[in-house]
Amino acid sequence: MRRVAITGLGAVTPLGLDVPSTWDAAVSGRSGVGWIEAFDASEYPVRIAAEVTGFDVGDLVPPKEARRMDRNVLLAVAAAQQAWDDAQLDSGVDRSRIGILVGSAIGGIATIAEQQQVLAERGRDRVSPFFIPSVLVDTASGQIAIQLGITGPNYAPVSACATGSTAIGEGAEAIRRGQADVVLAGGTEAPIIPLILAGFCAMRGLVAEEEDPTLASRPFDATRAGFVMGEGACILVLEELEAARARGATIYAEVLGYGASNDAHHLAQPEPEATGVAHMIRTALETAGVAPERVGYVNAHGTSTPLGDLAETRALKQVFGEHAYRLAVSSTKSVTGHCFGSAGALEATMCALALRDGVLPPTINYRNPDPECDLDYVPNEARRAEVDVALSNAMGLGGHNACVLLGRVD
Repeated sequence: MRRVAITGLGAVTPLGLDVPSTWDAAVSGRSGVGWIEAFDASEYPVRIAAEVTGFDVGDLVPPKEARRMDRNVLLAVAAAQQAWDDAQLDSGVDRSRIGILVGSAIGGIATIAEQQQVLAERGRDRVSPFFIPSVLVDTASGQIAIQLGITGPNYAPVSACATGSTAIGEGAEAIRRGQADVVLAGGTEAPIIPLILAGFCAMRGLVAEEEDPTLASRPFDATRAGFVMGEGACILVLEELEAARARGATIYAEVLGYGASNDAHHLAQPEPEATGVAHMIRTALETAGVAPERVGYVNAHGTSTPLGDLAETRALKQVFGEHAYRLAVSSTKSVTGHCFGSAGALEATMCALALRDGVLPPTINYRNPDPECDLDYVPNEARRAEVDVALSNAMGLGGHNACVLLGRVD
């Protein structure tokens, strides 16, 4: 069985415009949540989000082309270029043996909303000819291929908020079965527009914060009241391990296992007993041949919703038993908000860096313990800990669940 290493990382997030700044902020517990600046949200019941600020696609895409791309695509192109550069793949690499699996939960929604307004106000003849190809969920993966000249297998997995994890898991499987030698895998999302904010307000899934936005996302805390919308992109370079070693690549971690399931319960609410989430985690452990007791850290889905955090805690107890109380479990959504399709990839990156650095990022805003959420959530401050195996969980609308199990490589 071919083994799969992570050899490159790229990210554009509410915490920073690259991986080092994002990781530094996460470890320091600096929140990326603030008042919405992208548009006037003063009339909305929720006025906060975790936005990417200061982003400029720069020289990566000519200005004329950039104007034809949705923001989610531009974020993905930037993150992919970072990951490619970080991996330092040789210029002579066979690009037909490189795959791209980059998905999104929503796709080019900002451009859809914009062109709908053009249609309503100016008529059908003024709708852009670039509209359709710019908003497809697979446009980001296609544009990355164009920018980097990659001709291997290319598609966009979509599993709502589990998309980033699905992309990594399926990308690793593509390498294991010999379909590719390298895969760029991850997710991207740019949902902070009036329409999406209105939709989530109508669902009553978001938390409203009237005084300090940085306190809004508080996973596993007894006072948690909903999630915070986020945006961003995160791409990982996956590579066959022995080939990576042979070329002297930096190896962040190994992708040991992958699990996926569906709750088959409700489109928006988790199954209360979390049997689907537990099944997903068990699948990852079993495919990796890893005993539950070897897992030392879990980067939880942990969105800060009352039902979701409780369900995930129950799943961890089902799978790990008494070892669940020895696990370190943190939710970096406390600082990033929920970045939807990119969340799973970003949180897998957090796991890879935790394995590399021996540092576990904290769950900030944890002040009021919940008797039913009674695990070690690495409250408020990062922790030094040498961990060999880490788990990244993701759960999405539609009952979609996906997780990746990562291991340290010496």
